[in-house]
Amino acid sequence: MEKRIELRSSPSIDEQFKLARVALTHAQKMINGEIRTIRINCGADPITGAGKLSEKKLEQYQQACYDMAVQSANIWAARSYLDYAEGSQDDTIGQALALSFVAEKTRDLLAQSFAGGGNLSAGKNSADAILANEELSSYLEFNGGNLHYDLVGRDLSEMSVQRLPSGLSEEKELIANTFKRFADEVVAPLAESIHREDLDIPEQIIGPAAEMGCFGTCIPERFGGLQPDDKPDSLGMIVVTEELSRGSLGAAGSLITRPEIAARALLAGGTPAQQEKWLPPLAAGKELCAISITEPNTGSDVAAVSLKASRTGGGWLLNGAKTWCTFAGRSEVLVVLARTNPDTSLGYKGLSLFLVKKPIYKGHSFSHKQKQGGTLTGKAIATLGYRGMHSYDLFFEDYFVPAENLIGEEQGEGKGFYYTMAGFAGGRIQTAARATGVMQAAYEQALRYAGERKVFGAPIADLQITRIKLARMLATITASRQFSYAVAKMMDEGKGQMEASLVKLFACRAAEWVTREAMQIHGGMGYAEETAVSRYFVDARVLSIFEGTEEVLATRVVARELLEKGALEI
Repeated sequence: MEKRIELRSSPSIDEQFKLARVALTHAQKMINGEIRTIRINCGADPITGAGKLSEKKLEQYQQACYDMAVQSANIWAARSYLDYAEGSQDDTIGQALALSFVAEKTRDLLAQSFAGGGNLSAGKNSADAILANEELSSYLEFNGGNLHYDLVGRDLSEMSVQRLPSGLSEEKELIANTFKRFADEVVAPLAESIHREDLDIPEQIIGPAAEMGCFGTCIPERFGGLQPDDKPDSLGMIVVTEELSRGSLGAAGSLITRPEIAARALLAGGTPAQQEKWLPPLAAGKELCAISITEPNTGSDVAAVSLKASRTGGGWLLNGAKTWCTFAGRSEVLVVLARTNPDTSLGYKGLSLFLVKKPIYKGHSFSHKQKQGGTLTGKAIATLGYRGMHSYDLFFEDYFVPAENLIGEEQGEGKGFYYTMAGFAGGRIQTAARATGVMQAAYEQALRYAGERKVFGAPIADLQITRIKLARMLATITASRQFSYAVAKMMDEGKGQMEASLVKLFACRAAEWVTREAMQIHGGMGYAEETAVSRYFVDARVLSIFEGTEEVLATRVVARELLEKGALEI
């Protein structure tokens, strides 16, 4: 069927892209005005902008910092989508959605500058410049309005457009298609029973996934992984993660996350002997691992970890509790962050990272007693979604860990926080890919249902409100995908640490909205467990919590770095 959506002939497509970039430039200036205002109000020099910020005063600007971080993520996502779309000459629908997405996010920023306590009022000059520019205002009104989304949504439903071109290379597209088939043929048929019955992930998924190499996506080839030895390839990991998550977040999409974090920590601080010992079995999926960082009273405050590691003959004894250790039962290796220096005033400098061995256990609880007498017990936490992986409370009592299992050995003592952060950067961008996969699955189900379900004698896809939902959903998914691709390239160049946090912030918030809209399109059936969209919705909810909660990520990571830099630089 011929595409019916047409970009406006006046102004031309090139002119519209120019206006979109002007809009983003003004949006960036608005955010930078807020950054400067917060800096000044928190102790920076009002003329030079230099000076140390007061932690006490920053506490009074938590909400402003949060808003600033979220809007920064939105604008960065919009620019990533625009960069991609401008080079996709043949993708008329993709270009139309990109122009709409940029306009929508710019309008959101303008709206927040006039409401919500005036947090972004510092960018008033840029806001006034947008409104005073007749061409720019016209662009925002048309492309960011309901009419444009409606036109695109009509084509999406009539042509059954499930996704827009990815822009990947032929090699990466082949990888994506391979794992897409695996998700469709192996993961999806098992996903519902795993979720509803809260089952363990079966070997029918783990075995083939290991054979396909998914556990080694970020481990160098010299250790048996898929990562080239001469250069990093974060994009390959993202492509695989997205397709597995599309099949099921809990049963497949998160399988890569734990070995990815463990591998980055080992590559950052492990000795050559440790890398040779641990990375090959992780890459082959012969040993599965879990990451044990969070504690009952610390949450996202990694520096406050208190699990005690005491020296003993030939190694260390672990004592204390951990929580939210996902996949702990099935795993044979736990990556555990513990306090090796009892002086709590040292904060994160007193932490070290251990590789802790344990047997495989199935089900929702386990108890393991070592020959030395130490014990490790675990009990799964009942959760709304994200089932299959099972997240555990863990209790260590004089649990022995050999000295050689301290990452970095003697040189690694006190450096566990840094090795953990090295792993988390990759974990955050991977979580963005997981979010994209869940959104993609939800959109596909919504698109199909909208064409099949009839109300008042016509498919609900004929309703304007449904078409607009579908168009906005696909625009958001594509922006998330292209944003994650862009950050992956930055990380492979040794940059992109803050951007990894930004893309996680954007994609995980977006996943909640997209899966909600998919449920709404399904109406009452969306609330029934027999439809997959109910699973997508509860699975998406966890994404803004793990790998750094949304609030901590926004206020303590993204906002702090933006304030330190003094500006948002895209």
